[in-house]
Amino acid sequence: MAVDIELPDKGITALFGSSGAGKSTLLRVIAGLERGHGCNIRVGKDIWQDDAQGIFVPTHRRPLGFVFQDVHLFEHLSVQRNLEFGMKRVPPSNRKIAINHVIDLLGISHLMERRPATLSGGERQRVGIARALAASPRLLLLDEPLAALDMPRKLEILPYLERLNTELDIPMLYVSHAIDEVARLADYMVMLENGSLVASGAIGDMMTRLDLSLAHGDTAAALIDGYVAERDEAFHLVGVAFSGGQILLPNDAAHLGQRVRLRVQARDVSLTLAPQTSTSILNSIPVIVTDISQDATGQVMIGLNASGTRLLCRITRKSAHTLQLEPGKSLFAQVKGVAII
Repeated sequence: MAVDIELPDKGITALFGSSGAGKSTLLRVIAGLERGHGCNIRVGKDIWQDDAQGIFVPTHRRPLGFVFQDVHLFEHLSVQRNLEFGMKRVPPSNRKIAINHVIDLLGISHLMERRPATLSGGERQRVGIARALAASPRLLLLDEPLAALDMPRKLEILPYLERLNTELDIPMLYVSHAIDEVARLADYMVMLENGSLVASGAIGDMMTRLDLSLAHGDTAAALIDGYVAERDEAFHLVGVAFSGGQILLPNDAAHLGQRVRLRVQARDVSLTLAPQTSTSILNSIPVIVTDISQDATGQVMIGLNASGTRLLCRITRKSAHTLQLEPGKSLFAQVKGVAII
């Protein structure tokens, strides 16, 4: 494995790549479950491994939490006792996370007296995350924690992970090969392939880099971070403000001021030289062409700048020719509200 990188000390960093890319191996080396050769691993000012100095801190002395696909709860103990076991890893004087706060964030207060065998897959995973956090870790490692769950259970857990990221000051390393999870959760992405680092950066930049595979194909998409600026109760719409303006989309649940992340797929964006009025598409965003990439199928991926927010648009080569697209050209990106994720 060849990875030389410095990662953010806050938020969620996704280790992303296909099966066999080295994501889980890297996580296990960081945890000390596997010993890498020639490694230098530092968390803040603390050295966890430095082969040049002969330093190797064993896993049980590294202040981290680890969540696997299979949570491995103690089946003979209640949920409460499982959490207490996690708390025993750290002296009371070093506990920086209130376990009651974790229980509330993960919505498991009603499960305290239950045994693991009586829990659903989603409940087990939430308890496993709570147990990892009970030790007040400086770093939380999550190795494809949702991979074994069906879609309803995944959708159940994702909001809890978002809450942890928002309310707890603990950096997380999140392993996944599911781009939908990464796009929703991550702040930063590390892309791996065959045990080597391909690229790294802020999640929005990584997903829209035309030199990376993420920005091509049917799933190519851009992320918009904004907040709910208005609600249209009559039409069940919300207006999300972001650097490029405002986007309207259907939503009955979001409240005013709420921070949201939108995923806009390249195939759902069209381009026009002037704002349109006689159209069902409500969202027209001023953009500037930044870069263009053609493929062998006759399709073109266009990189766009919407006042600091990066967007993608996939069109035919003929459309690009008709619009005379080139870097620096100003035009308007149209986005269907019902197509936004």
